Amino acid sequence: MSPLRVLTVVGNRPQFIKAAAVSPGLRAGGDEVLVHTGQHHDDRLSSVFFAELGLPAPELELGVAGGSNTSQTARMLAALEPVLAAAPRPDCVLVYGDTNSTLAGALVAAQLGLPVAHVEAGMRSFDMGMPEELNRVVCDRLSSLLLCSSEVAAANLLREGVAGRTEVVGDVMVDIAAAVQPRARARKDLVAGHGVAPGRYLFATAHRAANVDDPGSLARLVELLLALPGPVVLSLHPRTRARLASYGLDGRLREGGSVRVVEPLGYVETAALVCNARAVVTDSGGLQKEAYLAGVRCVTLRSTTEWVETVETGWNTLVGLDAAAALAALEAPLPERRPSLYGDGRAGERVVAALRDAFGGP
Repeated sequence: MSPLRVLTVVGNRPQFIKAAAVSPGLRAGGDEVLVHTGQHHDDRLSSVFFAELGLPAPELELGVAGGSNTSQTARMLAALEPVLAAAPRPDCVLVYGDTNSTLAGALVAAQLGLPVAHVEAGMRSFDMGMPEELNRVVCDRLSSLLLCSSEVAAANLLREGVAGRTEVVGDVMVDIAAAVQPRARARKDLVAGHGVAPGRYLFATAHRAANVDDPGSLARLVELLLALPGPVVLSLHPRTRARLASYGLDGRLREGGSVRVVEPLGYVETAALVCNARAVVTDSGGLQKEAYLAGVRCVTLRSTTEWVETVETGWNTLVGLDAAAALAALEAPLPERRPSLYGDGRAGERVVAALRDAFGGP
């Protein structure tokens, strides 16, 4: 049989992490072309992850960044179409997660008659007001192979009557966390570099459109962060930084003195701060899961989550932008047990095996 030929589309930090668990296996016995849309164009959100995780440099970088979700997706479609049309025909197009890059990659592939494989298929927050939820639902409908992180995700697809082949492979981010978190936890120097001590600070991020694009919501976010028991290390996403400056709220964030604003961090430094934190406060999907895997409490600044198992087991609490609820969540007792929810750290192997089984290759 001829080697499996895969064209992979990535665009943001979580997708680089996920691809790092899969790309080595694809390249060991096949041929992968990695296309980076440029959705995260800041070096601290992009190339540093390639370097830290050993992910091969992308064969193509499209430089499509900024703009609204609609305009960015439209520009990605226009940029990806000639790339996929001109490349030697891949056996499948592989996409990860729920971003504009995910949707654009799946849609162009489907329109060109190429099979789509979706890693992290079936995740649902059941909030269609989230751009990510729209991306997930549409991508799953376009996919021939749906690779699920959990049985809950597979059950969502079954209930929706999604036609593609579904397999539960586990979560590829567990593979990377299992490899990185033990040594990241030991990097107390990375924690001390921010002027905090292990177990005595909160690590925070925020970037969701619902929290930062509306000035009223952003003001509530700032007040919530200032209400948290400090110190708080806030890794500030470029989108959030721009909104704070635009709405004149950047000064207010620094008034209280308890919030220490830092630039976006690489994967290892982020992992060190997550693993050694008293708790993580975030609206990121990926960090909810990374906190769970690290055995650290998570307080999620959303009213819904696709990672429902972390809430059901008591390690994650949804508080929206309610400061009182966030403070209560930080004081609630943690469960004694932390079940293994998302696999055994070999999801990358299963993804590669499923791709070869579905689309050919040795």
